[in-house]
Amino acid sequence: MISSTIKASLYIYIYDYLDMKSILEQLSSMTVVVADTGDLDSIKKFQPRDATTNPSLILAAAKNPHYVKLIDKALESSENVLPQGFSEIELIKEAVDQVSVFFGKEILKIISGRVSTEVDARLSFDTEATVEKARKLINLYKNFGIGKARILIKIAATWEGIKAAEILEKEGIKCNLTLLFNFCQAVTCANAKITLISPFVGRILDWHKAKTGKPSFVGAEDPGVISVTQIYKYFKEKGFKTEVMGASFRNLDEIKELAGCDLLTIAPKFLEELKKEKGELIRKLDVSTPISSSIDYEFEEKDFRLSMLEDQMASEKLSEGITGFSKAIEELEELLLKRYSEIKNHKLISAN
Repeated sequence: MISSTIKASLYIYIYDYLDMKSILEQLSSMTVVVADTGDLDSIKKFQPRDATTNPSLILAAAKNPHYVKLIDKALESSENVLPQGFSEIELIKEAVDQVSVFFGKEILKIISGRVSTEVDARLSFDTEATVEKARKLINLYKNFGIGKARILIKIAATWEGIKAAEILEKEGIKCNLTLLFNFCQAVTCANAKITLISPFVGRILDWHKAKTGKPSFVGAEDPGVISVTQIYKYFKEKGFKTEVMGASFRNLDEIKELAGCDLLTIAPKFLEELKKEKGELIRKLDVSTPISSSIDYEFEEKDFRLSMLEDQMASEKLSEGITGFSKAIEELEELLLKRYSEIKNHKLISAN
């Protein structure tokens, strides 16, 4: 028989557990939680302040039959803005931008904050082309009555990408530097007064697991967590305004170890797990924590390129990321071309 005292204690324990806030709720109280997806239903479910997209996420959303009407609207809009006699290649190039903005527009109807829209990854080593593409995306949003304040233009953190973002920031176009893997990239962005950086936690972990053969890294020993922690502390020490948004997570421990970071962009599957989990979440990053003074780092172009060359992980992962996003865009172009052909054929059949 269980004594009444034990029963009472058990009931109190169960009540406290059920009443305890979820890990996601606790995380949201110390960090801006961002949805890392282009899926509108997931964004509606979790109601984040901000959302991030990239070519792979837009491609995944575009493959969803639920969003075919959105694709069709983007194709129709592309036809309307191009001059008479346009080629299919010209249409599809235009449609890629239109699709990204159409998804961004729908996302902004759901969230209160900002959406990140990525510049074509194939322009990652062309400063001028990146600037022009970013201006175009901002103008497309403007056509929908959406101002610059709600858009973050995502650009790969190459030297050329950072220089492009520096130009755009001076024009009031806020940028999110992505595919960021090391301290050098981060500091160069901060010195260029970029709005936000997205250091990739999980991809750093992937590289170290592959190179060491070690199946896992526990908590604070995770090399991706270590990298973001170093960047965060240095930024706060030096008073940089650039926001740090951890990205590309592989497990919940990585997220918990970065609790307190400015922002964390998290995939829906992890948001769901964090929502279900209860227990105490400890803040790991805190701007109020005393920080010992360190030297001021500044990277000129030659220093930046040498640092990237010497950092095998960062150079390999940057190259891999640009290649992967470029392939996603090419696949998106093929998908749009196929859908455009279906629409044309349907119109021909209807006309006959």
